[in-house]
Amino acid sequence: MIGAEVLSGARSVLERHGHGEAALAALRGQWPGLRFVGCSEDDVPPRLKPADTGGGWALYYIAGGGHCLALTTDPGAAIGLVVAECLPDD
Repeated sequence: MIGAEVLSGARSVLERHGHGEAALAALRGQWPGLRFVGCSEDDVPPRLKPADTGGGWALYYIAGGGHCLALTTDPGAAIGLVVAECLPDD
């Protein structure tokens, strides 16, 4: 489960470190029991609403079940976050 405190903390980390590898390392260090993955916003289905957004990034919930990871909108089913880099539209 990803609660509001994790989203708030993740936002703070991303505001300090940006959305690159340093941020992912900081997130993993702060919440070692959760999964954190980086990607481009283009890799996320456009119909999926982010859990949070900020300057150049969006957070999506990762659900775990069975053998594969999937994206979810349910924070209760979440086992981590995807940090998606949002590029400006040309």
